[in-house]
Amino acid sequence: MRQADLDYILTTMLESFSNVSDLNMTVGKPLQVENSGELTEVPIVPKIAKLTPFQTEMMALTAVNSDRRLTEILLREGSCDSSYAIPGKARFRVNIFSQRSTYSIVMRKLATRIATIEEMKLPKLFYEVAKEKNGFILVTGATGSGKSTTLAAMLDAVNQYKSVHVVTLEDPVEFVHPHKKATFNQRELGADFDAFSTGLRAALRQAPKVILVGEMRDRETVEIGMSAAETGHLVMSTLHTVDAGQTISRIVGMFDKDEEKLLRIRLAETIRWIICQRLVPREGGGRVAVLEVMGNNLRTKDAILNGEQEGKTFYDIISAAEAFGWRTFDMSLVEAFKEGAISEETGTAYASRKAIVGRGMDKVKQSRGEKTTDIDALSIDEGYAGDTSGIPKKKK
Repeated sequence: MRQADLDYILTTMLESFSNVSDLNMTVGKPLQVENSGELTEVPIVPKIAKLTPFQTEMMALTAVNSDRRLTEILLREGSCDSSYAIPGKARFRVNIFSQRSTYSIVMRKLATRIATIEEMKLPKLFYEVAKEKNGFILVTGATGSGKSTTLAAMLDAVNQYKSVHVVTLEDPVEFVHPHKKATFNQRELGADFDAFSTGLRAALRQAPKVILVGEMRDRETVEIGMSAAETGHLVMSTLHTVDAGQTISRIVGMFDKDEEKLLRIRLAETIRWIICQRLVPREGGGRVAVLEVMGNNLRTKDAILNGEQEGKTFYDIISAAEAFGWRTFDMSLVEAFKEGAISEETGTAYASRKAIVGRGMDKVKQSRGEKTTDIDALSIDEGYAGDTSGIPKKKK
């Protein structure tokens, strides 16, 4: 397959719908795109009713440009990551993987322009997050929840206001940052370094003030990242965890039991912010990001050092710090419902504590003059009105 043929297929898929985020090529299915969170078939000329193993293999080889290193990784490990670009139109993050002796391809469309914190309607607190001088900032969430986009917006804020050296270690490079006030050096796994741990170790000798690590995948990367945060660097990275509590547990779980106490002390001192992100269905189509934001104070440090306890969970700590801009997922869901971005059913379905979200949404409905219950009125049955014969009388 020629590159021009693949570019034609990808362009057709991109232009098939208005809100395409991922392109999916799987044997036995037609070409599909993820549009507003749902996989949808793409019509193409000539028509492809079902992709064959030969077609997906040719697409895969063309996508990696027959790169020997990536081909060896694909054969050895069963999957590989790369990037692909259609000049002047789009860039993609590509994952090729084998399944049942055939190859499938998923391509994530990357934004050509970096959205700002304001354009993404993120809390203004994120400007303060971007102003941190050192420590760890972790953005967590499931795959495809927008972690990289949020980090790019914060790095853009750094680029606007700080004259510093920024080194990014990515797999692959997703957002190309222009040189504004900051100086950016963006390195790609495979092409520029062989592992996040070695890239991060090398970054410490490149005099950066800010280091972005695409993902904290293993113990060695976390260890070097903490060392960098302890020595005056601001380290930003991602983890595939759903909330702040699970983030701490995941990091602790990477180390041996006898190292846990020292590790918790180091985490308590280095973590500045944990931002967790989920995408939920938006009213009228599309998706909206809901956030959990936790900073670092004495209560946070205590919970990291000693673990969560009754009345001292990260959820309780975040709730108590609402005045400082911290928020739980449940607070974000109620706020999104108040703005009309999500429905009551969506808010209830994605709630961490349904009772708290339910009370929050009831208050919103009361402020709008809407009913908060399906029960219209309560009355005493007519047959019993005034009849007190069944009530025992007090003895004198």
